[in-house]
Parts: sequence; C-alpha cells; structure tokens
Amino acid sequence: MNPLPRLMVAPNGARLGKSDHPAIPLTLDEIVKTARACHLAGADGLHLHLRDTRGAHVLDSGMYREALAELGRATPEMAVQITTEAVGIYGPDHQRDVALNAGASLVSASIREIMTDTDRRTIHRFFEDARAAEIALQLILYDLADVKLLKSVMPPGMFNAADLQVLFVLGRYTTDRDSRPTDLQPFLAWKDTEGWHPDWAVCAFGRGETACLKYADAKGGKLRVGFENSIWSQDGTIAQDNAQRVREIADAKANRDAA
Repeated sequence: MNPLPRLMVAPNGARLGKSDHPAIPLTLDEIVKTARACHLAGADGLHLHLRDTRGAHVLDSGMYREALAELGRATPEMAVQITTEAVGIYGPDHQRDVALNAGASLVSASIREIMTDTDRRTIHRFFEDARAAEIALQLILYDLADVKLLKSVMPPGMFNAADLQVLFVLGRYTTDRDSRPTDLQPFLAWKDTEGWHPDWAVCAFGRGETACLKYADAKGGKLRVGFENSIWSQDGTIAQDNAQRVREIADAKANRDAA
C-alpha cells in the first residue's frame, strides 16, 4: 500500500473559485501547472479535485483517469490522491464506485459521508475491495465521533493496521472557525490512550493553518496544505499562490528537521 505523502498540496477543493482567489486552479491545465510549481516548492503529493466546464465540483471516474494520466506525465514523482467529497451532490454509492474505479492508488473519503444510509456489510465489502485492489483509503475525520464511527464499522484488523491512513481536520470552512493547534489535542490523546498508530496527517482551515501544521509536524504527523483550506500565510497576508503556501510549510519542516 502506498504511504501518505509527507507534504500534500490541496490546491482548489470543491467550493472555491476565481472570485475567492485568482490562483485557484479549476481546469486540468491549471491543475497540472499548479502541481509542477508545488512539487518544485516541496510537495510530494497532490490532493485532486476536478471541476466541470462550469467550474462546478465533479466526481467522474473517466475524468479522473484522464487527469491521473496527465499528471503522471507532467509530475511523475508526485503522488496523486483523488477526493470522493460529496458536496451535497453525490451519494455514498457513487462515491464508493468512483473510489474503486477511477484508477487511483490513493483516495480520500469522509467516513461520515460514505456511511450515509449504508449498512455495515456494504461498508466492510468496500474496505475489503479497496484493500484487494491496493487502493489506499485516507479516511477524513472531523472529530472523535468520526474516529469512533470508523472503529465501529471497519474490520478490526484494518482499523489497527499501521498502514491505515487518516486525516484529522482542524477548524471548519466557516470564517468564524479558524483552526488552532489545540484542536489536534483530542485526536492525539485518543491515539495515545487507545494505542492507535495509523499513518496520519492534518489539514487546517483559515489563518491558523501554518501554526497547526507546524504543531502537527512536531508531533510526527504528515501535512496537507493549500488553498482548499487556507489562502493565508503565517504573517497574515494572502498568499500569491499554492506554491507559496507549500514553500512556507516545506521550509518550516526543513528548519525543524535540521534543529
């Protein structure tokens, strides 16, 4: 199973457009250019969202296959993870189908979304089919209720496997809920208490993104940075582009590693 990249860029997400920041990549050409720039800035992974011709979020296996092939040619050293985010458009059956049939070896999925109106036998089969296909699922966890949900529905051997991939989400999309490093503490405490050691990463919304990612790095986590979660640099200015955000976090990691 492919491990999580150490520093993944999430350049666009499902909701933001050019009115939010002119450097949000929407077309495949823009995503490829962003991937190249972010790889040069220090990212070893890309979290991929695609848009349709109107700029709207889309989950389509054929479009993903085309994008994965193009990114593989343009940035072969960069791992690419596809999203299955619903955004109120797609149901769990479609999300699981895309996860298994888009040709990706790395896939992110919200446990609360893919469990919607889904029985445990179906979700067990989904986890087993993904593992059989050597698809690394990164389960998105917004709080401890999500952690406990994942534990309750995942086969025990998979939940406790060292290669289980999870993403702890700090903060929220709303502007009044910027992330804080202390948001990570409940996840870390649960991990320590339960003796749970997955391959984990953090993303953080808003102006607190850099501080949160530095804290997560110090605690041994992997990192996801980019305009999907924040357009803000640590000094309070708006970043020029995703590569600038990657460079700031990559430099902070390098400085910590050298200390």
